[in-house]
Amino acid sequence: MKMTFTAVGDMLVQRRIPHESTGFCEVSNHLCKADVRYLNLETTLHRGEYYANQFSGGSYLRADPETMEDVKAYGFNMLSFANNHSMDFDRGGLMATKKYVDEAGIVNAGAGSNLDEAAAPAYLDTPNGRVALIGVVSTMGTPLGGSYSAMAGKQSRRYPGRPGVNGLRIADHLEVTQEQLEVIRQISQFSKINAQKDIERAEGYFPPLPEGTAVLKELEFRQGDTTRYVTHPHPEDMARVEKAIYEAQMQADYILLTIHSHEISGSSKEEPAEFLKEFAHRCIDAGAHAVIGHGPHLLRPVEIYKNRPIFYSLGNFVIHNECIPYAPEEMFERQGMTSDATMRELFCDRSAGYTRGLMRDRRMLESVIPYFEMEDGVLTTLELMPIELQFDEPVWRSGNPRFSNQHGIIERLAEMSAPYGTKISVDSRGYGIVDLK
Repeated sequence: MKMTFTAVGDMLVQRRIPHESTGFCEVSNHLCKADVRYLNLETTLHRGEYYANQFSGGSYLRADPETMEDVKAYGFNMLSFANNHSMDFDRGGLMATKKYVDEAGIVNAGAGSNLDEAAAPAYLDTPNGRVALIGVVSTMGTPLGGSYSAMAGKQSRRYPGRPGVNGLRIADHLEVTQEQLEVIRQISQFSKINAQKDIERAEGYFPPLPEGTAVLKELEFRQGDTTRYVTHPHPEDMARVEKAIYEAQMQADYILLTIHSHEISGSSKEEPAEFLKEFAHRCIDAGAHAVIGHGPHLLRPVEIYKNRPIFYSLGNFVIHNECIPYAPEEMFERQGMTSDATMRELFCDRSAGYTRGLMRDRRMLESVIPYFEMEDGVLTTLELMPIELQFDEPVWRSGNPRFSNQHGIIERLAEMSAPYGTKISVDSRGYGIVDLK
């Protein structure tokens, strides 16, 4: 059975998009070539009636529910809104977003009223077959807090579950040498930083530490031969995703797995974290036909694994990061201000006079829209439409996609994908063509 797919990364939308605007039709026509058209909706949908969470995904994102008209006008028929902004307006904002997405008739996965609902596959029926979507998010908070608080909760026999997202926690530790581990133990002993937890561990509230392990607060150190940061998918969460893939195999012809992940490997935003690579491979091993990543707001490598595509990040499809009309007090407090200041003053301070931030980095306003064909579970065609989000326009006009072959977007993606064994050439249209031989 043959099916066709298009997908985009983050639609960080804060204002309406005129359907007659530059590039709209060309982008929409490309998207609509496919049976299945996916996006990550990176905002909440309501009219501001919900209180803000203590922590946001970086900014507090909210768009009017009518934004779904623009989503549908582009042609999308599947989406996830499981990302680090899902809980910007707490559980009320999350469930309102699901309500408006459901009312728009767009198949969605990754968030719900409890963990079973958030983790379950959602299904799209097309004339050429049935497709399952499983939504996952590993970035559920910010460095300021709220790390895993967005995760949905399981139901029990006596209590309802908790609304939230289908989270993928990260099992991580620092591998250190024997000499370094001894220094860590001395720091812990003399500073008493772990004293309270040591007492609670002795009382049975936490398991004993394995041999060759030390901790400082929540950071675990294990003895090894080198010094490195080690990450893996959390075993419980990985098993839940694999179970969803197993279930979807009985219900659909094709399975799409989507994950929102900001985490990096090394010192480059373009390089996905090690746990994400392991996660993507295990999902395909379990039966997923494609893994669609987004989150860091720029392109990451494309990998073809077992004749199936992994997009480690498709970057931004829309970004209106400085078009937020008003914000909760916490967002002003982070910049040392109060809400007596204007949003313009807040963004000016955060961007150091509009000299830094996502909207000042051209990479954040360049992406691709893949179109791919699969037949009997095997990838047969993969082409990449390069888009740019009007970097040189004023902030109130920038952030919307249009076709572009002027900025070396495909060439840059080809260079970062080469270490993964992926060869990408540029055709006469300026599209990227992935060599599948």
